[in-house]
Amino acid sequence: MTTIIIWTVAVITGLGLLLALALYIVAQRFKVEEDPRIEEVEKVMPGANCGGCGFAGCHAFAEAAVKAPNLDNNYCPVGGNETMKKVAAILGYEVKEKAPMVAVVRCAGTCAARPRTNEYDGSASCKVKAALYAGDTGCSFGCLGCGDCVAACQFGALSMDPQTGLPVVDQEKCTACGACVKACPKSIIELRAKGPRGMRIFVSCVNKDKGPAVKKACSVGCIGCGICAKTCTHDAITVENNVAYIDFAKCKLCRECEAMCPTGAIIGVNFPKPLDKDAVKARVQERQKKAREAAAAAATVKKEEQNNG
Repeated sequence: MTTIIIWTVAVITGLGLLLALALYIVAQRFKVEEDPRIEEVEKVMPGANCGGCGFAGCHAFAEAAVKAPNLDNNYCPVGGNETMKKVAAILGYEVKEKAPMVAVVRCAGTCAARPRTNEYDGSASCKVKAALYAGDTGCSFGCLGCGDCVAACQFGALSMDPQTGLPVVDQEKCTACGACVKACPKSIIELRAKGPRGMRIFVSCVNKDKGPAVKKACSVGCIGCGICAKTCTHDAITVENNVAYIDFAKCKLCRECEAMCPTGAIIGVNFPKPLDKDAVKARVQERQKKAREAAAAAATVKKEEQNNG
């Protein structure tokens, strides 16, 4: 009996060694050599694995960065410019600094400004709520208030304000990873330039309905009147599908559009001084008056030249 046990153990051990040897030979035969720079790049990454860079995680980003001819299309929003400088140093590339971005909630439809028309008693999920119907207010474009964006943020940069029913972004914690943007079924969250000293201006509305319908649903919605676009001297504002949009790359932060907006849909944040709307309106109106007078004078001169010619 003892001999049988010994032989059984010996045979199993021998088979184990043979299989281990076979696996080792196969592994050596088919192993894929990984560029050692991939591990170096991954070490300087923040390790958030948030997907904000467009890749599945930091390792996938490192692989793509090593294989790419340059870093123009690769950027880690969490690590920012400092991390990208380290990556560039490892790979021997040059990298251009990018303006810091931050998530912006483009909906100002608070509970007071956007009254409820019905009560929702379903699953506390914006995705589910959006799939079921337009929402519990007269605006079918605004925030649904269930906090999917808050749940998606792994940096604790978003929270729901119980008084307004809207999400609030902590710009100091926001890494611009874009997780909240992807989580919002209404696409009201946008990544925008943080701006100098955090100052920025944006249209806090995405409602594409016509003016009267917007006013009925929300007192601070954009009615697509185009006054802001006519006011802006930097060509930074466009009005499409009944809603205005400010191009942050062109905006000079003059705040004239904010002062002229009749509904208050345009919001300026982190400015050191409060906006004197009356003074700004007076300045804009005076400039427009002079422009009209100059245009009228030019038209008169042209008409006289035609008559004399």
